[in-house]
Amino acid sequence: MDDLALERVAQRLADVRAARLDAARLDAALERSRGQLESLAAAAADLEAALPAQVGAAVREGLRAEVLPVGRHVAEIRGLVNHAIRRLERIESELLAERRARVEDLALLVDLVSAGWRAVDRRLERLEGAQILAGAEPRPEQRRESTTPPRDTESPHLEHAAAA
Repeated sequence: MDDLALERVAQRLADVRAARLDAARLDAALERSRGQLESLAAAAADLEAALPAQVGAAVREGLRAEVLPVGRHVAEIRGLVNHAIRRLERIESELLAERRARVEDLALLVDLVSAGWRAVDRRLERLEGAQILAGAEPRPEQRRESTTPPRDTESPHLEHAAAA
């Protein structure tokens, strides 16, 4: 046998041993990779199961922290608006009552002035009648047409004026 052939065989055997070692290393690396992939898949499954619940809890907590104060503010504003509406309605009713009272006061004043003028007119008529009975001719400035409005004896305000 030839030394060269023996060397080639030894080289081939060394190459085969190295290839087997590399294959064993490759198999070990593949096994480690499979184990790590399986643990990664398990971690992803755990996250997938826990993440929606954690996100939901975080959203609920955020809403609770942000929406509750806003709800309280809206309720407070609603109460203030209702209070303002009640006050405006009360003011409106007071204004209407005051307006009615002023109109009634004006009607009473008109009745009082009319009653006063009617009383003056009656006095003048009596004086003119007394002058005619006494034989004196009324002077032209005393002759006049009645400028007072007709008597309103049915006015409820006249009763108040007469009582006053």
